[in-house]
Amino acid sequence: MNMRVRDKAAEELLQDLESERRVLSSMLHSEDACIEAYDQLTVSDFYSPRYGVLFTLLCNLYEREVRPTYVELLKEGRSLGLLNSPADIEELKYIAEHYIDDENIKYWIGRVKGKSRLRRFEDFLRTSYQNLMEQKDPDVEQVLMQAEEQLTNLTALEIDDHVDTPAEMAALGYDEVERRFLRYKEIKELHKGVLPLDGLTTGFNTLDHITLGYKPGDLIILGAQTGHGKTAFALHTARAVAVESNKNILYLNTEMSRQQIALRWGSILSSIEHERIRKGEINESELSLILNAYSRLSDSGFYSYPCPNLTPEKTVSIARKFKVQKNIEMMIIDYVGRMEKIDPRLPEWQMLENIVKTQKMLAQNLQIAVMVLVQLNADGTLQGARRMKNECDLMLKMTPIPREDHEEDPELKKYRNANYYLMIEKNRDGISGVRIPIVFDLQRQSMKDAERVE
Repeated sequence: MNMRVRDKAAEELLQDLESERRVLSSMLHSEDACIEAYDQLTVSDFYSPRYGVLFTLLCNLYEREVRPTYVELLKEGRSLGLLNSPADIEELKYIAEHYIDDENIKYWIGRVKGKSRLRRFEDFLRTSYQNLMEQKDPDVEQVLMQAEEQLTNLTALEIDDHVDTPAEMAALGYDEVERRFLRYKEIKELHKGVLPLDGLTTGFNTLDHITLGYKPGDLIILGAQTGHGKTAFALHTARAVAVESNKNILYLNTEMSRQQIALRWGSILSSIEHERIRKGEINESELSLILNAYSRLSDSGFYSYPCPNLTPEKTVSIARKFKVQKNIEMMIIDYVGRMEKIDPRLPEWQMLENIVKTQKMLAQNLQIAVMVLVQLNADGTLQGARRMKNECDLMLKMTPIPREDHEEDPELKKYRNANYYLMIEKNRDGISGVRIPIVFDLQRQSMKDAERVE
């Protein structure tokens, strides 16, 4: 009798069906809840197998960009033969109607994850006891060391964390060196010395050669003064990645309207002056050219999200969503100075630094490249937070070339029509302190490497 009481008490300790229902209900009523639950939970975190099935169905709908409502979930379950019994349908209806709670979704997710960890702990105790009983003359030190290692992994490390052993790190280093040796050999023999990219193209051949592209997990900072091409640079990057390479990219814009962004694309892809397109001052052949240009945009991987009230928390939520649904490989924030601050009581430099830290963590967690545009002071320093540079992997600055440089710099005379420098101020994976001459056509909103004079 006492054993049955203890079993029942243990069963109640290891489950929290109400929290599981609240999570599912929140996912049925809130996209933010879907993002949080998708990112934080797995099906194994649910004690109830039925609730685990519902969670999987909700995630499948969200991945396909189908809003996970009660009706859609019911259709999905029936089509897969998973929600056919009246009892299952009645329980789903009850969850949808009686457990609506999305404001505290992180709290309920935490409770579900907590019970899941307790169940793993209970499993650790049970299996450890069984293993001990199966040994006739156990080695006490070995048994305790194995138990300590398993318990440490359970309590101190998250599922995705991993500590490399010396042997693993040495093997990784060997594999990387061998891979790069073979790649360089292939480059010399087959590709005439042109290095292939490790990540996404930057849109500039010289910058590609130096950086080997924007890599997953990279935080890239692009600085320029007001009116000196930050947005043009962002859209130039978007063209290279989303239009030319057909990779999915998310562009978060805090300043321009949807119409303004669309008009910029007309100029970028057709090479017709932006001002004439904006006024409608074009002829029929130019109109045809622009319409053909928009067909290229239509077939691209460019996703635009105008968001004047952008916050650091919102960038995380939006990025998670588009990573799940569109498998984006890059996100651009235009620009960080317009983002709403985390805590208005903090000084500006500290707020901007915290914003950039958030984006670095996001890039690493989602394994995407994140580019943030920042404002430069008149002297070329970062506006508000010099220490933002410490957080980034690649720091670029775009500055106009002074007239006296054209007259006095013999190196610059080797380039045709160069009017801007793209400066590599920091490059975590390669050389820095490099100035790349480029041509920025403000009217056509286009950028390219400056051609060398023969």
